[in-house]
Amino acid sequence: MLLQPFHGGVRLPPHKPGDAAPAPQSLPLPPELVHPLPPPGASGACAVTVGQRVRRGEMLAAAADARGAAVHAGSSGTVTAIAPRPVGDGEATCVVIATDGRDDSAPLPPLADWRELPRERLLERLAVAGVVGLGGAAFPAAAKLAAPGTILILNGAECEPWLRSDEALLCHGAVEVLAAAQLLAHLCRATRVLLALESRMHGARAALQAALAAPGAGGVELVAVPTRYPVGSERQLIRVLTGQEVPSGGLPRDLDASVHNVASAVAAWRAIVHGEALTERLVTLGGRGVRGAGVYRVRLGTPVAHLVAHAGGYTDAAARLVLGGPMMGQAVAHDAVPVLASTQAVLVLGADELRAAAPERACIRCGDCAAVCPAQLLPQTLLAQLREGELEAAAQQGLSDCIECGACAWVCPAQIPLVQLYRDGKSALQVQEDERARAAQARARHLARAARLARDAAERVARVAARAPATAPAAAQPAATAPATPAAAATTAAAPMDKAAVLAAIARGRARRQAAAPAGREDAP
Repeated sequence: MLLQPFHGGVRLPPHKPGDAAPAPQSLPLPPELVHPLPPPGASGACAVTVGQRVRRGEMLAAAADARGAAVHAGSSGTVTAIAPRPVGDGEATCVVIATDGRDDSAPLPPLADWRELPRERLLERLAVAGVVGLGGAAFPAAAKLAAPGTILILNGAECEPWLRSDEALLCHGAVEVLAAAQLLAHLCRATRVLLALESRMHGARAALQAALAAPGAGGVELVAVPTRYPVGSERQLIRVLTGQEVPSGGLPRDLDASVHNVASAVAAWRAIVHGEALTERLVTLGGRGVRGAGVYRVRLGTPVAHLVAHAGGYTDAAARLVLGGPMMGQAVAHDAVPVLASTQAVLVLGADELRAAAPERACIRCGDCAAVCPAQLLPQTLLAQLREGELEAAAQQGLSDCIECGACAWVCPAQIPLVQLYRDGKSALQVQEDERARAAQARARHLARAARLARDAAERVARVAARAPATAPAAAQPAATAPATPAAAATTAAAPMDKAAVLAAIARGRARRQAAAPAGREDAP
């Protein structure tokens, strides 16, 4: 098929020797597993207690909404703590499980007849099994597959250096990948299925072609895309395969397309056909700072220290620990953090594999960052706006369209930390949006309270009026019946007011004061 180029991008040294990725190695169970719970409000409450015994695949926390994901035990053992633990560059409340070595499992009922089942039931199974995107974003697969698309794209392109997890899956699990492709095509009602892999993945292509030759395995088009970073990004891959651009602020479904990582597809297939919750993933271990580099099958929640120790430990060259690829990964200060669903790789880079440290210099307006930006932004303009605090201007310039690929910072001769500045700007914009939302909610509550108080006051007036005597006093009669003579008027004015009329007047006064209360005051009487 005819491929279309995407704007920008860079060519990076692959650090991937050989034509085929090595077979994944099994990692022994660690002494303990650390499972982070979703942040408060994003998912359901913890479903286990300290001292409780759990089995592999048993739910630790259920998703409460479409954007949350259920969390499952990576192996059998006893819950020893539910407490904050280090995760990435911060902390999160985690369920800590002391494994017992038995690895007992609690599988879900298999749905081998998935072709005959309602689509809603299959999506529900993916949500219950906690299947999320394993390409790095960890977005719930059920929510993503809920939007149909006539084109299904399976993403097997790993354009970051060192990463070989998806390539290993394609080389040594091609049959499962093709079976998963049929399942996902059924779920999103796709009429065309494209499986994208890098042009350098000769071993993976051979394995997939052999699997496609088997009976009943057709219907999938293999497409070799250029190895140019970041071709594995969702928007850039759609551009290369279809020639269409995902609109600013839009999603692939706006182009009637659905993009899924190959490992995510296999996880979805295993959850439905075998009843397996998401409890493990393939992780690339690489870099000159670690012995025994390769691809490992790792249980979620495994401490990075256990993975490195099993691979032979650190070398004297170890200088930096990175979770993920060298371009979009996250540097961490220690190896006590657990492997998560979003952990594609664990890199221990040597000093000679890092960019030489140098002080940041002033932008020289060379334009190299704009030339390589795959989102077609103007990084130097965003830089100036963010440093001047012009968040709204940066938002209008397209800050939210930045995919944080790091290509701009890679080519910047002044070594300006552009990506970090963009991340900080996005966070500041999110804070502003949250504040606006809270202010709008507070105003809505105030208006609702004022309306309620006015309604209650009107009801009190009506009740008082209903209790008034049938014969109204002369002072309450219309002007047409007022006394004609001054003496009569004086007599009427001196007459005492009826109690019901006094109460009604007080109620009306209170209603007027409450309606005139200034915005933001919720303590009006």
